[in-house]
Amino acid sequence: MHAWPASEVPALPGQGRDLRIHDTATGGPVTLDPGPVARLYVCGITPYDATHIGHAATYNAFDLVQRVWLDNKRQVHYVQNVTDVDDPLLERAERDGVDWTALAEQETALFREDMTALRMLPPRHYIGAVEAIPGIVPIVERLRELGATYEIDGDIYFSVESDRHFGEVSRLDAATMRMLSAERGGDPDRPGKKNPVDPMLWMAARDGEPSWDGGSLGRGRPGWHIECVAIALDHLGMTFDIQGGGSDLVFPHHEMGASHAQVLTGEHPMAKAYVHAGMVALHGEKMSKSKGNLVFVSQLRRDGVDPAAIRLALLAHHYRSDWEWTDQVLQDAVTRLEHWRAAVSRPDGPPAEALVEEIRDALADDLNAPAALAAVDRWTVLQEQRGGTDPGAPGIVSRAVDALLGVAL
Repeated sequence: MHAWPASEVPALPGQGRDLRIHDTATGGPVTLDPGPVARLYVCGITPYDATHIGHAATYNAFDLVQRVWLDNKRQVHYVQNVTDVDDPLLERAERDGVDWTALAEQETALFREDMTALRMLPPRHYIGAVEAIPGIVPIVERLRELGATYEIDGDIYFSVESDRHFGEVSRLDAATMRMLSAERGGDPDRPGKKNPVDPMLWMAARDGEPSWDGGSLGRGRPGWHIECVAIALDHLGMTFDIQGGGSDLVFPHHEMGASHAQVLTGEHPMAKAYVHAGMVALHGEKMSKSKGNLVFVSQLRRDGVDPAAIRLALLAHHYRSDWEWTDQVLQDAVTRLEHWRAAVSRPDGPPAEALVEEIRDALADDLNAPAALAAVDRWTVLQEQRGGTDPGAPGIVSRAVDALLGVAL
């Protein structure tokens, strides 16, 4: 599976800072020192509908991570998956009377278009669950050899008790885990399970559903969590720098993935930091496909909204915060974009070197994009009120905003 084209990232004078970021597993900030190559895994979409603003907010957060690392003269090895076979996809295809593979291809293509328009830097490896199945099967077989699995009617489950570190990512109590498991694709009430939250590794073939040769596992398809583990370990190895996604993935997805990998390899932790973006609401409720209260990036683009304004609307909120999308949020972003573009279109302006350092400092401090935007706003106000005498300043600001915030002026 191919990703989307990369927009050019302008080079800036000087060098960025080490990234200090909030780690869900410890509940506090960690300063990451990845070395020359930073390794990032971000969980991708299940392609049964178009990219909504909640998706865009999450991928924007990890796009900032990449930009901070690139500005710090590091290479970035970024991996993202596509869950191109899963119950929601199959259910939507059946509802709409379309082939599930065609639906997945259509929505994945639209996602690529949205990411390109928003200037999100692409992953080095963009891997679908289906193409990962040949690598998933031996991993499940190995977990079975290690005594970490059991079967119920041909379905293979992972025993969370096999990982002594289970629970360290989410730090949740058993009752909350059980509740979230039921809400997020688990089956805690299935008879025969050793622990209600034990996740499925391999689902035995069902009539009318796609299945693949699982070798000694029998025909079937992989569970959700093991898919990401197989892809991450294949392309990044253990103890990569950041495991990222939305906050709704903390449990069960990232908790289970960590346990799968740790039992499989005998190493701990799977990632140095577990980083999660907040949820975006609409009309007072979290934006989600199940509720249907969605604002689609593609529809905003069709309505003539500049993708740079969409990106500024996302950047106006700290990535870890839960916030609400409104018409005013978008209008504020459109107005800000107009002011910024007018400011950098002048032949000279106030000196901008200090502004570049302010943006760097803000982003290195747990991706504080709102503080970075405020710094650019202050320079823009100076430009509007007093102008300046530095002919290079508008160009420096334009390149810094592009390189560090992903907004083309």
